[in-house]
Amino acid sequence: MKHAEVTPKRSFAPRILLFVLMGAAWLAFDRVTKIWADGFEPGTVFVENIAGLFEFRLVHNTGAAWGIFSNSTFALGIFSLAVCVIMLIMLFTYVRSYGDLVQAASLSLVFAGGLGNAIDRLSLGYVIDFIKTTFIDFPVFNVADIGVTCGI
Repeated sequence: MKHAEVTPKRSFAPRILLFVLMGAAWLAFDRVTKIWADGFEPGTVFVENIAGLFEFRLVHNTGAAWGIFSNSTFALGIFSLAVCVIMLIMLFTYVRSYGDLVQAASLSLVFAGGLGNAIDRLSLGYVIDFIKTTFIDFPVFNVADIGVTCGI
């Protein structure tokens, strides 16, 4: 009688540890940079022309990119939290069983970015954006947005 081959179950611990540590570090980086940037007056350029690529200009954003959904801060905050819940569900279902460290890292960046912007929206009524590209016309963004974009 033949025995069925059993594939060893991979440990979930490294993936959850990476998710937690990377997400916490990215969220902390986002919060620290936003606290620093929000010390200036909105509209102020407080660091000019870095390598011909970007500058730091404070914007209080009540919508999403390019001003869409302007003044929908609360709804966007709830949406951000919903995305964070989806990231956790994906972590504990798909990534737990089939995923790898890259997928855990990606989910952690999206989670941290979504949470960082949700904190702003729900506590301040706007998102603190401050990174403005100077070589191309692009909306002002923040560290949380970088996390979401890179994670996706």
